[in-house]
Amino acid sequence: MKKIILCSLVLLSVGNVSTFAQEWQSLFNGKSLSGWVQRGGKADYKVENGAIVGYAKLNTDNSFLCTKKNYGDFILEFEFYDNDDLNSGVQLRSQSLKDYMKGRVHGYQFEIDPSTRAWTGGIYDEARRGWLYPLTKNVAAKSAFNSNAWNKARIEAIGPNIRTWVNGIPCADIIDTMTPEGFIALQVHTIGNDEAKVGKSVAWRNIRILTKDVAKYATAENRNVPQVNLIDNSLSEREKAEGWQLLWNGVDTEGWRGAKLSHFPEKGWVVENGILKVLKDKGGESANGGDIVTVRKYRNFMLSVDFKITKGANSGIKYFVDTDLNKGQGSAIGCEFQILDDERHPDAKLGVKGNRKLGSLYDLIPAPDKKNFNIDSFNTALVIVNGRHVEHWLNGEKLLEYERDNQEWNALVAYSKYRDWPNFGNAADGYILLQDHGDEVWFKNIKIKQLP
Repeated sequence: MKKIILCSLVLLSVGNVSTFAQEWQSLFNGKSLSGWVQRGGKADYKVENGAIVGYAKLNTDNSFLCTKKNYGDFILEFEFYDNDDLNSGVQLRSQSLKDYMKGRVHGYQFEIDPSTRAWTGGIYDEARRGWLYPLTKNVAAKSAFNSNAWNKARIEAIGPNIRTWVNGIPCADIIDTMTPEGFIALQVHTIGNDEAKVGKSVAWRNIRILTKDVAKYATAENRNVPQVNLIDNSLSEREKAEGWQLLWNGVDTEGWRGAKLSHFPEKGWVVENGILKVLKDKGGESANGGDIVTVRKYRNFMLSVDFKITKGANSGIKYFVDTDLNKGQGSAIGCEFQILDDERHPDAKLGVKGNRKLGSLYDLIPAPDKKNFNIDSFNTALVIVNGRHVEHWLNGEKLLEYERDNQEWNALVAYSKYRDWPNFGNAADGYILLQDHGDEVWFKNIKIKQLP
């Protein structure tokens, strides 16, 4: 490790109440690892110059130095130093259970990321759901981390709300109830067999926690920091205040009907454990239960849908749908956010320049090949429509944007499979559709925010 800077980092508390009234407990005495236990990999943890220093080792799993005690609601502060390009983090409300991945440490992680990606302060779900709050959701926070210096972190975990700060700058804000309590742990990330990283290190010091009257000392809410609600099929108080509505209630089929029916399809779709599933058939377009649409039309909006695809699957989310255009076989007509397994489904190789791949405006505008996507978990599609302007987002990253109802748009449509549908994509409003393409795909957290 590069020489640790011993000067103190002097920062004002980001809380609302004087620190003198708070009953902080030290989690590290500056001399030994008393109160901590190591789990997972075999990285070395040592006490040096009043700090805990973790050193990377070859061919060992992620290593975690864990508190022996569990914590539920708390405010945690610590300083950290990582300038060796060694990914790291601090676990919170985490667990190690014999019946879960043979005791592997899992749970929420405050990310320490000295790379050019700069996601320090984001929230990762270690060995469970992956990224919960990458800093693509709060780009302003990417500049909070300082290299070649000690940095100060603050984490407030109060009820279902977890928020993070780096050097006083707010970074992440989530609502979640999966794990209400657990241990705190200092991570040294695995380096596999990368010999160049042997001996690289990360350090922590001045680790203290507040567990009494934590709500009293919570930082005031900052509405400029986007909040992510991870409680399925629900709306947080922030979402309600911002005008979000549930398009699907997670319980039944209220608010939806078949695209070519006056009621919900009697086959091909099921609701199970808060998930709306289109079932596997023969891979045909709208040939089993058929597409489903909202019972009302929408004009300007932000539409967010969590989806998970099975391997080789094809589906889509459509908007500006006109259910009167196609009464025959096949899918209802509208602009489509393509959902596809690009690696396994043949449709990915069709079309023009990849315009039938995941996230594309189907058969019209391609999405980038490199996307933040995980086929083994739920992913979030976001469609923003504001007048003629439309955007496609995937997992917090913008894939494409376009303007419709103009000469360029009409020329684009004229060279697509939609050329024969009158005024395609130019309607002022339309239904929102989830597609049945004969493959099993899961949907949840279907939300909409109507724009002026």
